[in-house]
Amino acid sequence: MNTASPLSPESSWPWLAHYPQGIDWHAPLEISSVCTLLERTAAAFPQQPAVDFMGHVQTWGEVGRQVNRLAKGLQGLGVKKGTRVGLFLPNCSYFPIAYYAILKAGGTVVNFNPLYAPRELVHQIRDSQTEIMLTLDLKILYDKLAEIRQESGLGRILICPFADILPFPKSILFPLLKRRDVARIPDEPYISWLADVTENDGLPALVAINPDDDVAVLQYTGGTTGVPKGAMLTHANIVANTHQCALWFLGAKPGEKMLGVIPFFHVFAMTAVMNLSVYFGFEIIIPVPRFDLDKTLRAIHKKKPHYFPAVPAIYNAINNHSRLSRYNLRSLRFCMSGGAPLPVEVKKVFEQNTGCVVVEGYGLTETTPVVCVNPVIGENRAGSIGLPLPQTVVEVVSPEDKVTVMKTGERGELCVRGPQVMKGYWNKPGETANVLRNGRLHTGDIALMDEDGYVYIVDRIKDMILVNGYNVYPRNVEEAIYLNPAIEECIVAGLPDPERGETVKAWIKLKAGQALSEADLLAFLKDKISPIEMPRQIEFREKSLPKTMIGKLSRKDIVAEEMAKR
Repeated sequence: MNTASPLSPESSWPWLAHYPQGIDWHAPLEISSVCTLLERTAAAFPQQPAVDFMGHVQTWGEVGRQVNRLAKGLQGLGVKKGTRVGLFLPNCSYFPIAYYAILKAGGTVVNFNPLYAPRELVHQIRDSQTEIMLTLDLKILYDKLAEIRQESGLGRILICPFADILPFPKSILFPLLKRRDVARIPDEPYISWLADVTENDGLPALVAINPDDDVAVLQYTGGTTGVPKGAMLTHANIVANTHQCALWFLGAKPGEKMLGVIPFFHVFAMTAVMNLSVYFGFEIIIPVPRFDLDKTLRAIHKKKPHYFPAVPAIYNAINNHSRLSRYNLRSLRFCMSGGAPLPVEVKKVFEQNTGCVVVEGYGLTETTPVVCVNPVIGENRAGSIGLPLPQTVVEVVSPEDKVTVMKTGERGELCVRGPQVMKGYWNKPGETANVLRNGRLHTGDIALMDEDGYVYIVDRIKDMILVNGYNVYPRNVEEAIYLNPAIEECIVAGLPDPERGETVKAWIKLKAGQALSEADLLAFLKDKISPIEMPRQIEFREKSLPKTMIGKLSRKDIVAEEMAKR
């Protein structure tokens, strides 16, 4: 072990000698407000396509003007510096407009997963103190907000008509043919419509932003424990990570196309799809609001995108599509895989099918999110998460003392230093101090670094489950299960799954004299947790579940039993 210094000196960073040609690790990074990215692109490329949503195309100039009008409208609703404004939206052309408008008005974006159950929405709205929520006029979204508005303390709901962003004739037919999908919006003081809010001159009041200090986005994560927390991502964090990713993709130029199928409310897509496209002036192709395999393949075949960030499960699904030969995927040049470990075979087959380069990366919500990526041009080592991005220092430290830097090839906790590291957790100074220590962000992941600076994730300290790149917190699922009066004991954990990365399993012991079937439990959980959190496997046990020496239910022991059986 190297015990000379708590922080490793630059002379000991092996990646510097093996950095991709043409990329300078020491490159200065932009420090500005996030809005600057859009303002610059809208001014430079006003006539170039910006967003193609289901065939409805808007230019960067149009997007810029809509952002300005919505920003002024939000200020008219009382949004000022630091006001938390929520986005309860799937992928659609409203998303980048609303995101940048909130920031331009001086507000803070709070991303909400549209699949959240009502109780999860209530927790996040209350914890973040979200005052206004933007959503679509669809029953699946609006009805959830209407149900919990008073309980959560949400002040206002801003409605965006879905039909208005559809191409002709879908924009005319949707309200007629899909009437059952459209919500009935009451005429209430707490309801605002987008058209009314944006009826202005598009000249919002200028807001002075301190990029290093002002929080742009509250992004919720389980962090190093199972309790969801709001990671405070500053303007500087977001712009720096966008610039870091831009430096990585050598040769990218305005007018190229980005396929956006992973959800923008997830931090991976926020940076690697939306903000990176804004930075370069790419056209963002959004085939449908929610990922659909066939429509994604048709979009690649017809629209010919060049960039395609996704999670391993999506690449694997494409590899195994029964009619893959019908589609021409050769337009793809670069694909970035994140959210879960990328199986070597999935990478190999996808590259054979498309001719593109698939680079595996690694990141956390707390790092905005990208930390490491395999080189796009240079040695791309399968099984590795690659090299640290420019201005990013990755260290492997002793899991015991949390300070000592391990030698090359030794396992330890992966720690990160860099401009993309969050400011801290919202209203949780204790949790912040636990994660940000000695100048480092402690990730909770066990890793090793080879002699060339390539990093490998080998284990996970935290219990968080990664399902198709989404964070699932066992405690949250357990708490929902415990709401059933028949439950005595419950443990939830993630198990390896070749398609989903991990799958959620629940082990349950019922109270004496109680009866409960798997179907009954799943029905009970339907409105309490989101589909991605729903246990795919449920095992009922007659005996008590394993416990530690102090009587605590042992997730570690029950997973070990399961793996031994397998």
